[in-house]
Amino acid sequence: MSIAVTIRERRSIRQFNEKPIAPDMLLQLLNDAVWAPNHGLREPWRFIVAERMEAKVRLVDLMMESMGHLKRLKLMPGKLKQMMKLNYSKIPAYLIVVMKADKDAHKQEEDYGAVSCLIQNFQLLAWEQGIGMVWSTLECIHSPIFCEGLGVKSGERIVGILLMGYYDKIPKAKPRTPAEKKLTVL
Repeated sequence: MSIAVTIRERRSIRQFNEKPIAPDMLLQLLNDAVWAPNHGLREPWRFIVAERMEAKVRLVDLMMESMGHLKRLKLMPGKLKQMMKLNYSKIPAYLIVVMKADKDAHKQEEDYGAVSCLIQNFQLLAWEQGIGMVWSTLECIHSPIFCEGLGVKSGERIVGILLMGYYDKIPKAKPRTPAEKKLTVL
């Protein structure tokens, strides 16, 4: 499959089947994804994975606790919260992508771009292996409760949580605006 085809066919996947992702597959994908461009080879990333049930339950508990202040969660009936927790714990694997924070705003922006490139590499590589995912930036990624619970250190920040697994159905593509309509030629 060509890179162009992979880019055009990849979709965000939110429904997964029960097939687990082998830890060596996850590591192989990450080892290829780290070849993302990054200024000065700073490699400003690290990863936290949750694929065992105990780890996923802990992760989901941290998510719920850290978002507990949100009005929409406060007003949610208890049974619905339990169903939400159960659904989140059924996701085959989570990858939390953490980046080093830099006091220099320019380096911080470069590093954020590099980590975003790494995540896109990872998504495309996984897609080729039949693994789908969605890149989530839930409110919890900014919560001290969530970050401390995962061991995110001072001077680090979470860029995203990748919810991933094998899938049975691919969502239909949504149209994209042609580049010509957003192109300015100087």
